[in-house]
Amino acid sequence: MKKISLTLAATLALGATNVYADCLTLMNSIASRTDLTRALKDSVAASGGPSNGGLDFNMWATIVSDDGTVCAVTKTGEDINDQWLGSRVISAQKANTANAFSLQGGLALSTANLWAATQPGGSLFGLQFSNPVDTQAAYNGNSSAYGQSDDPMVGSKIGGVNVFGGGLALYDEGGNMVGAIGVSGDSSCADHNIAWRTRDAIGLDYVPAGLSGVNADNIIYDINTGTGKSASGFGHPECFGEKAVNEQIMLDHPIGSNS
Repeated sequence: MKKISLTLAATLALGATNVYADCLTLMNSIASRTDLTRALKDSVAASGGPSNGGLDFNMWATIVSDDGTVCAVTKTGEDINDQWLGSRVISAQKANTANAFSLQGGLALSTANLWAATQPGGSLFGLQFSNPVDTQAAYNGNSSAYGQSDDPMVGSKIGGVNVFGGGLALYDEGGNMVGAIGVSGDSSCADHNIAWRTRDAIGLDYVPAGLSGVNADNIIYDINTGTGKSASGFGHPECFGEKAVNEQIMLDHPIGSNS
């Protein structure tokens, strides 16, 4: 089993106040695991990992606790512009969304599961406008700290709702939701694939239930190209041929396998 260790150096330097309580609980539950950045890099072609069917770009990743507090932000490239800078906040937005719309011990919704339902005429249209990003939290502080242990978003509740691939809830072996991960920097389908690989690597993929059956909160490719409608109501558009890549990832990294 691959293990991960996440640190909150900046948070701990500020003191363990109530605002960080859920983050510290999450960190304690995975304290013996290896580095989050390495897990992300191992999942991305640009840093030596496998291709995910997209553009093979460098990536951002954010982890939030179960109350939406940002616990960690990282990236695969050294410079902040080695990956799309706009994707830093998007990764946090995705993590917030997956956490906000997944249930404790119950149904998990990935950000990919929300695409069809939030389009005009969909049952959740408007959801994407319901919880705006806190821009002060998103863009506060020195940009040299972006993606570092003292990223200014750490300890903040970033908010935001994102409705395309890349955000997944985190569940421990008991099926308890402990937070979420958001990944951004490539096509939305590749983002989902990378998030899936990374979640598997950190051992928090014991999703109890979802819309994709045994694949729980996996992306659903069921949009009719003629009508543009999703058969399930929770589908996501295909992009760059990632469907075949995703299907292989499901075989290699099924829910709760930590392979």
